[in-house]
Amino acid sequence: MKSFGTLGIVIAILAVLLIAGCGSYNGFVDGEENVELKWADVQTEYQRRSDLIGNLVNTVKGAADFERSTLESVTNARAKATSINIDPSNMTAAQLQEFEAAQSELSTGLSRLLVSVENYPQLRATEGFRDLQVQLEGTENRISTARKRFNEEATKFNKSVRRFPGTVFASVFGFDEKPQFEAQAGAANAPEVKF
Repeated sequence: MKSFGTLGIVIAILAVLLIAGCGSYNGFVDGEENVELKWADVQTEYQRRSDLIGNLVNTVKGAADFERSTLESVTNARAKATSINIDPSNMTAAQLQEFEAAQSELSTGLSRLLVSVENYPQLRATEGFRDLQVQLEGTENRISTARKRFNEEATKFNKSVRRFPGTVFASVFGFDEKPQFEAQAGAANAPEVKF
């Protein structure tokens, strides 16, 4: 009789572990899919920006005496930024930093381009250029929102991977924390404004 009671307890414990393991596994799969979806949203917005930059560069090329080096730096930075592909299921912090660095380089080049345009009032006056500039501003806001949503989803996933007993099941099933976008160095410092 004692062996049946002990066997029943062991079976009950195994059943609870099996149910908890299945629930945890399915939760991790759902969380990872959500992170991948938010990553796709981030990539979509960066692709939109890349497409707009291509149109902007072509519009600016129409100004015959425009600085060639500025256009080349933007074009090269755009090519580098679009060449980095990350698999969100295997994403590492180093890959995300490389991606961010390339996007930052593109943002810097774009900023230089837009500052250079100030010297070309006939170009700034064209409707096509103004429309592209407005679309780029909107896209930068969309990128910021997509990055924020990605970070929120990655945080939610990371919490599920780190909390007990999820951490046990995550290590058994091979689920790891997801990296997140971070502020660029110096972003905490207030910009210096001079009049």
